[in-house]
Amino acid sequence: MKRIFLSTLLMSTVAVFHTAHAQLYQAQNGEISFFSKTPLENIDAVSKSVNSIINVATNEIAVQMRITSFVFPNKLMQEHFNENYLESEKFPMASFKGKIKEAVDLKKAGTYPVTASGTASIHGVTKPIELKGTIVSDGNQLQLSSQFDIRLQDYQIDIPKIVFAKIAEVIEVKSKIQFSQKK
Repeated sequence: MKRIFLSTLLMSTVAVFHTAHAQLYQAQNGEISFFSKTPLENIDAVSKSVNSIINVATNEIAVQMRITSFVFPNKLMQEHFNENYLESEKFPMASFKGKIKEAVDLKKAGTYPVTASGTASIHGVTKPIELKGTIVSDGNQLQLSSQFDIRLQDYQIDIPKIVFAKIAEVIEVKSKIQFSQKK
């Protein structure tokens, strides 16, 4: 059932982009990492299974990833992250859907500072968010990089008091996504 829903969501996003007769750029192996720094412990993880699509005609962007795709250096941290904090079985996906605010022609080679305004869905909570990043275009491929902060409380991610000093309230998130032109 979850796979049918996810497939339908991704296909409807692609269909919306396609009906605009747009130039599409797609990524299937993007990378998102996060870092939590506290005096007691640093926690970091990376996912290299991020899907994304950019419609350069409308400047729309969608990013989607499976929460369980995050890999930690410590398997116990990974287990706690999925079971206790992000509840990955109940909330398996995270996503962003928005629009690049600047009027940029990404089909032309160049480096473009961009701001995307939209909504992020994490842990079953959808909130408006604005993300700043950089897109480098060679005309055929796009490289998107960004860095932003996520406040755990905003997405109702509860941290037990016993480990509160080991997990930051605000998590630094970085993304690096390589897009290829969809034909």
